[in-house]
Amino acid sequence: MKAYAQPIKRLISELAKLPGIGEKTAARLANYILRATEDDVRKLAESIVEVKRKIKLCRICLNPTEDDICYICHDETRDQNVICVVEEPDALAAIEESGVFHGTYHVLHGALAPLDGIGPEHLRLGELLLRIESGHINEIILATNPNVHGEATALLITGMLKEKGIKLTRIAMGVPMGGDLKYIDKMTISKSLEFRRGM
Repeated sequence: MKAYAQPIKRLISELAKLPGIGEKTAARLANYILRATEDDVRKLAESIVEVKRKIKLCRICLNPTEDDICYICHDETRDQNVICVVEEPDALAAIEESGVFHGTYHVLHGALAPLDGIGPEHLRLGELLLRIESGHINEIILATNPNVHGEATALLITGMLKEKGIKLTRIAMGVPMGGDLKYIDKMTISKSLEFRRGM
């Protein structure tokens, strides 16, 4: 990074803080920004500031929104008795894109990761409990990621809710559509057998 002028170094350093962006990608992005028109760069900067200024969390499900209540929680046609618990807003977006779920959501904004200093107190579990206690919730669908952190988070929530008398379900895990069994890892095959269903 020695070859770059100080303002470019600073830009690369800031871009490299973004998740999934290493120093080389940050340098490519910085050079793209350098070549872009001043108008394009201004639009980019304004959109970043606007997101920080206008977006807040829905007071019900904690999904990012411009309003006090997000469009999903506001939709009276959705099943208010079912809550799908997800780790992050991008998981909610992926489920919404499928078009098959018509209940509500709860965004935890993270998953248990003790080695990274993320414990239960860092997740939005208190808000989930309040929703369960104040509403007529029939089912909680645990849609945390199928990895160590997601599984630990699902187990934690299961332990918290087992006395509440609510149906608890976990999203199915296994072989993806179009997958070839010979290329699937052992854990995925194990889960697909564990969660098999009748025909």
